[in-house]
Amino acid sequence: MQRNRLFLALAVCLGFAAAGPVLAAPTHKRSADQALRALIDKQQKQLDQQQQDLQMLRNQLKQLEAEQAQQQAQASAPPPSPPPSTPPQPAAPTFVSAPGVTVALHGWIDATFFNQNRSFVYGNGQNAEYPLKGSNGSLSGGDVRNTRFWLDFSGAKLSGGWSAGGHLEMDFFGGNNGTSAYSQSQEIPRLRQAYLVLSNPDSGSTVQIGQQWDLLLGNVPISLTHVAFPLGLGAGWLGWRYPGIVWMQDLNRGSAGPHWRLDLGAFEGHWNGPGDNVNYLTAGNAGFRPQLEARLHVDDGNWSAYGVVHYAKVSLSGVGGTAPTPIRSSITSEGAEFGASWKPGSWLFQGNVYTGKGLASVFGTEAQFGNIQETGGWGQASYFFTPNWSVNAFYAIGKNNTNDVITWLGHGSLGYLKNRQTAVSVLYNNGPYGVGLEWMHDVLDYTNTGLDRNSISGNQLSLSGIYRF
Repeated sequence: MQRNRLFLALAVCLGFAAAGPVLAAPTHKRSADQALRALIDKQQKQLDQQQQDLQMLRNQLKQLEAEQAQQQAQASAPPPSPPPSTPPQPAAPTFVSAPGVTVALHGWIDATFFNQNRSFVYGNGQNAEYPLKGSNGSLSGGDVRNTRFWLDFSGAKLSGGWSAGGHLEMDFFGGNNGTSAYSQSQEIPRLRQAYLVLSNPDSGSTVQIGQQWDLLLGNVPISLTHVAFPLGLGAGWLGWRYPGIVWMQDLNRGSAGPHWRLDLGAFEGHWNGPGDNVNYLTAGNAGFRPQLEARLHVDDGNWSAYGVVHYAKVSLSGVGGTAPTPIRSSITSEGAEFGASWKPGSWLFQGNVYTGKGLASVFGTEAQFGNIQETGGWGQASYFFTPNWSVNAFYAIGKNNTNDVITWLGHGSLGYLKNRQTAVSVLYNNGPYGVGLEWMHDVLDYTNTGLDRNSISGNQLSLSGIYRF
């Protein structure tokens, strides 16, 4: 009996020992599940917080975009109307013209301080060109007459694809206000150009009617001192302004390669007497004898070229045919000019040559009004060290037929035989501003009686500043 009890107790102990791991497993599993759930809850809370932070950032971004959009709308919107109790504010001043027409104001202010060793023809300062015969004594001064402004009108629409515009231009070479001690600083405005423009972009046609440059004007020498009266005027450089009509026609519009244009012009006839030079009573105004010109122009990228022919005939007996005629009753004015420009890299080369006779009406022969044969030209080389700095060297020459000059002495000839002009300048340009130091030297050969030969030279040193607008 005792033995059976012992076996029974042993069996019970073994059973509990075997069942122990099985009974303990659920408790361990429950602890692992709880730890995993706690970790998941923690990660979930972190993810929720990140989503909240992200949403907050999105809301802030939307608010910022809305504020920027509101600011842009306020900036572009017209100002709000004042309340009824507020008096209306005056409108800002504007250019007023015909319906659909826009007006643009342009020009420049140009001031020059100069020193000369003698007086010059067409005046001293900014319109000095070559020394005045018999002049002596140095002089200096300041000059602002190059100051210029102009108005461009555009936008008027016509039928057939044409549009209309205009150009009105003035400077201050119109003389001085009186002759008092202070008149030199009271310059009078001068009308330079006034013409209307008809243009058709479809056909490449342009018509200009009114006072404008004749077609001999092509390249213009670079200078801040000699602007209205360019370097070489009367000594290799031709051209002047007259009332007239010019037709400009593109010849190969829309095609590749060089651009070709043909210009045809007819301008008021002109001569220095006989009769009233300011009331259309000169040899150039007698009858219907306009100055006729044609110009062929071509350009392609960094180069351009042009050729011009000029023709006019004047009756030296004047309007009515009663004035005594010197030497001959009429003069034929004719000439041909060729010009070109080329800009390879930092260099610029430009100039022109011409030949003809009776060209005083376009500032030939140093403005000697006679049947005088002449040949001349000018050239300029410019080197741009930087986009702002440049140095410019200029040379011009005009040579008149000696026999013609002597024949017409006292009848329009002033005895000028040969003119040579040299100029060197250093320029600084920065946007609309420019400053230039220039030295000009001119040598004029002349005769007083036809038997003598004389020469006179003159120098001008100038410092100029310009503001373009």
